[in-house]
Amino acid sequence: MLTVRRFRAGLFLAGSLLFALADPASALEYRSTGHAAVLYDAPSTAAGKLAVAGSGLPLEVVVDTAAWVKVRDYTGRLAWIEKSALDGPRSVIVKADTGTVRQQPRADAPPVFRATRGVLLDVTGKPDATGWLPVKHANGLTGWILVQEVWGQ
Repeated sequence: MLTVRRFRAGLFLAGSLLFALADPASALEYRSTGHAAVLYDAPSTAAGKLAVAGSGLPLEVVVDTAAWVKVRDYTGRLAWIEKSALDGPRSVIVKADTGTVRQQPRADAPPVFRATRGVLLDVTGKPDATGWLPVKHANGLTGWILVQEVWGQ
């Protein structure tokens, strides 16, 4: 009987750990590029060049070293970028077909503008308790968008 209890306790602990690791909100870190930067297939400027990340692109941090950061972009592609390139203001990218930015953080608030998939928005604060994120468009318009409609938060 003692063995069964230990087995169950071990299963509970393992299941809890897997749940915590699978939770997408648990400890993801995002940074944005401060200027256009090259994405490499290894942490070296001598490595293969994969793409150029434009200024303001949000990237998920996977591995952080002294001079290089392994990142994931919104498509899921992994690459390496020089750490010094990730010094931009926080931004997100619209992942919904159309994201609606509203005047207040409420679904019934009047829309300020709509942004299509791939549009970059600057983050101007922290999300509120109901899942609305304050953002600013490059043209200066500001408002609130649902966190579920963007990537990089």
